[in-house]
Amino acid sequence: MYALAKRFLFCLDAERAHDLALSSIEAAYRTGLNPLLATRPAPLPTRVFGIDFPNPVGLAAGLDKNGAHIDALAALGFGFIEIGTTTPRPQSGNPKPRMFRLPEHLAVINRLGFNNAGVDALLRNAERARFGGVLGINIGKNKDTPNERAIDDYLFCLERVYARANYVTVNISSPNTKGLRDLQEEETLRRFVGTLREAQEKLAAKHGARKPMLLKIAPDLSEAELDGIAQVLLAAKIDGLICTNTTIDRSAIVGAAHSGEAGGLSGKPLFEKATSILRGMAKRLGGAAPLIGVGGIVAGNHAAEKIVAGASLVQFYSGMIYRGPVLIRESVEAIRRQTVR
Repeated sequence: MYALAKRFLFCLDAERAHDLALSSIEAAYRTGLNPLLATRPAPLPTRVFGIDFPNPVGLAAGLDKNGAHIDALAALGFGFIEIGTTTPRPQSGNPKPRMFRLPEHLAVINRLGFNNAGVDALLRNAERARFGGVLGINIGKNKDTPNERAIDDYLFCLERVYARANYVTVNISSPNTKGLRDLQEEETLRRFVGTLREAQEKLAAKHGARKPMLLKIAPDLSEAELDGIAQVLLAAKIDGLICTNTTIDRSAIVGAAHSGEAGGLSGKPLFEKATSILRGMAKRLGGAAPLIGVGGIVAGNHAAEKIVAGASLVQFYSGMIYRGPVLIRESVEAIRRQTVR
């Protein structure tokens, strides 16, 4: 069914198609037509961060920024759902057009810029959802908040989402908010993560439950920068790491239509770069913190390769655009085969 819908969706502007696809998934869920979209995978229980996941394949942040479609997306068979990125205040994001498909490369370029309705709207949506599975909430800063005050935005969001989230992802790696990636610099990151960790422990005591906090990093970091990040994360005893966000590197799509557009590149061209970062960080962390592998998964074997590279869980977003919900079951089955070898 998705193959037929895709032909129509790809005739539309990429962002408009994104919105229509979400609306269609929601409609299918509400009318009981989900089985026409996807066959749910058989369970593949996985325990990570002290959390039990029904399977290790999740939805990456960005598809459902405001948490408005949690139940419908979960019904497709994902083992966990990550919503956001959310910010303290609503913001419209960058000027349109700001999302571009590269079908010949199974890729997407976006410069959305954390467009979202704000953390309070996200929480209202999340509270209305019936979903009782694993929900991650991805937090960021508002565009007009300077980096020297960025920690205030993250602390605000962390406190607001803590009770509803099963885990929280700290996003400092989007290329579409000016200066955001500067927060990955070692000394800046040390202070930043230290402050968040203190807040996390206070919230754990307040709520009587400790929620894991993960950091999401960029794929465009040098070996020295990765060394520094690993040292910070080990010292801070952070709960987990997500490798990776989108890339600003265009070497894999030279000459393609839209290759000159600013923004983050996702999809198949990101796979090798993101997986290399994942593999390197798994070695640096030495099992001290679990990793989630994301970036470039457009086939089941890609998900399995992320597990081999050191991931405990995987996520995708652009793969949904090109493959549809069938990719969920395909990825779970590929990981199942890999784990029984």
